[in-house]
Amino acid sequence: MYAQDSESTMTPALSPAVPDEVTFCGKPISLDRADMFERFDRELTSLVYSHSTTLLLLKRANKYFPVMAPILKANGIPEDFLYLACVESSLNHRALSPAKAAGFWQFIPATAKEYGLEVSDDVDERFDLEKSTLAACKFFKKAYARYGDWPTVMAAFNGGMARITKELGKQQQDTSFDIYLTEETSRYVFRIMALEYLFSDPARFGFILAPEQLYQPTDCDIVTVDGPIEDWSTWALEHGVSYAQLREENPWIRAKEMTNKDNKTYTVKIPSKNSLYRSTNNIKVFNDRWVKE
Repeated sequence: MYAQDSESTMTPALSPAVPDEVTFCGKPISLDRADMFERFDRELTSLVYSHSTTLLLLKRANKYFPVMAPILKANGIPEDFLYLACVESSLNHRALSPAKAAGFWQFIPATAKEYGLEVSDDVDERFDLEKSTLAACKFFKKAYARYGDWPTVMAAFNGGMARITKELGKQQQDTSFDIYLTEETSRYVFRIMALEYLFSDPARFGFILAPEQLYQPTDCDIVTVDGPIEDWSTWALEHGVSYAQLREENPWIRAKEMTNKDNKTYTVKIPSKNSLYRSTNNIKVFNDRWVKE
């Protein structure tokens, strides 16, 4: 039986307000068109009411955006592409999909190798934040040279350049906003847009965080390795950290040993002692609008 009280005893579920337009990748995008409004509203509502996932993204972004943002900027990629990585992997440095897409940008092995990443049994650079971000930039620049439109570049990252190019031609349109696509790709760019909009002022949507609740970037010393490693556990202890701590900062290491038959040079991050403990770690905030003092 339903309660007969005229006033609900439940917490109101409020629909987040959708703006008339958003600025995305440096350009205004109108949401006046009904389908544009509904697609944006769907993603924003989902993000606002997926509290644990969205909170975790805000916390992780503070740790990883300081590394990723300068790489995007140096390659002429809009900062809004940071949110593409959020959608791809939830900024999970161990992310591995059933389709074998891996890392922050979720490259499949063939695409990773095409854009210069090593993928082997003991080294997988899809999990290297800097190298995989640089590889993603190569894709973005190649796609932008073809389309001249950043949202369409994002759609191509999800659906593939061949498919997007084919559909643009068949449907006689210029951007991904105007073509019929699979539901996943159709939602993809709008989820990125909605996430960027939410991150511009999380408190407006009820996400209240203190600076100390954000995950902090890890200060690391860099050690170069240009030969085989017989046992990473022993190597880690010799450099003052545990094997677990070594793997946490270097998720591209995929085995207990590294054969490195070609004597390639790898950079290994060794976390500083201060950054391993909250009591001695300096609190840094990537975006002041993410927190309330």
